[in-house]
Amino acid sequence: MDHLKRHTVEKLHECSNYDKFFAYNNDLQTHLKKHTGKKIYKCSQCDKAFSNNTNLQKHLRTHTGEKPYQCSQCDKAFTQKSALIRHQCTHTGEKQYQCNQCDKAFIQKSTLISHHGTHTREKTYQCSQCCMVFSYKGALLNHQRTHTNEKPYQCIQCEKAFSQKNILIKHMRTHTGEKPYQCSQCDKAFSQNSGLKDHLWTHTMERPYKCSHCDKGFTNNSNLTRHLMAHANEKPYQCSQCDMAFSHNTNLIIHMRTHTGEEPFKCRHCDKVFSQKGNLRSHLRTHTGEKPYQCSQCDKAFSHNNNLKNHLRIHTGEKPYQCSQCDKAFIDNSNFIKHKRTHTLEKPYQCSQCDQSFSNKNAHIKHQWAHSEPHTGENSYQCKLKNHKRSYNIYTDNLSEPEVEVNEDQMDYDKSDMDNLFEPKIEVKEEQFI
Repeated sequence: MDHLKRHTVEKLHECSNYDKFFAYNNDLQTHLKKHTGKKIYKCSQCDKAFSNNTNLQKHLRTHTGEKPYQCSQCDKAFTQKSALIRHQCTHTGEKQYQCNQCDKAFIQKSTLISHHGTHTREKTYQCSQCCMVFSYKGALLNHQRTHTNEKPYQCIQCEKAFSQKNILIKHMRTHTGEKPYQCSQCDKAFSQNSGLKDHLWTHTMERPYKCSHCDKGFTNNSNLTRHLMAHANEKPYQCSQCDMAFSHNTNLIIHMRTHTGEEPFKCRHCDKVFSQKGNLRSHLRTHTGEKPYQCSQCDKAFSHNNNLKNHLRIHTGEKPYQCSQCDKAFIDNSNFIKHKRTHTLEKPYQCSQCDQSFSNKNAHIKHQWAHSEPHTGENSYQCKLKNHKRSYNIYTDNLSEPEVEVNEDQMDYDKSDMDNLFEPKIEVKEEQFI
């Protein structure tokens, strides 16, 4: 009944700093604390303080682990009622926040507010340390942490900290193994919505975001926006260590790792580490054997989208890579690069133990074995082509690879594994390589 009065009673108590009115003076006083900055409610577990008791109680649950709001349709529970309401929408599919300028709808009001900025293009929040402007305050606050390096969101299970709360939530799933985003067309599930979106396009192959300057299409709007900057030659993100500049902050972060040597993405199956998450994702498929990219023309599947694109050209007959010095054309860029070396005589692969150099990587690898192993005379490499019985002796056979055209239908391998086309039958310790 007390709550209903707040809707029916005349609101006479006005905030002098804002155009809000309140039914009760207590509500006004609670609101005014937002303007004064007073935070009288102290947490007994840490140094945080809050302007009202409700927010303190919510915060205390981060220490106690209490999750009083239980979903009635699954076993998930939440610390806040608002989080439960948002979660329930994933069961019902309800998106109550409708954009009044297009047909898009959203589960959360904050997402709708952010979306409105795509229509108005109004960016009123200016960063005081660089030229970037933003359409809403939250985006500005997140951006400012790239200058201050502030990371207020601490993981309770490891020492990692993050600049944004949503990144912490995603990180926590690496500990819990939670994968809340389920594909409606197969049994795969993902820890992030972006992963599900990327996966769904393997079913549809749809690229709805089209560039107005060229014929390229993209699976999401952020990739299109980055691409458009390449046309405009906009590169607002400058490297502090060299003269490189980038059109997107993500590319700058990745580039900085070439200076720091940082490789933060570790494989959970082996000791390999990577500087980019995409490279780790590709590497993991060598352990799982997953090939999510299915050809629509035949039954072949691939672990990488680029390999699928190259394969589709076998069906279409397209050879976009044309040599300018002869009439040869190629399906993929890697074979085109190898071919160009037959004209330039370039040999970029240099042996570290002698003065020999090679035009391709496979010949270089086979030559390295000659330094590391005694000459046994055995055929050390077995070809993996179907119905192809020949083995190669790395000590007597010609180390250079002739330029031959092989029908891909004969191959039982993914092109990403080209470097492993020849498998050694002998065991060599990795320490023998430089």
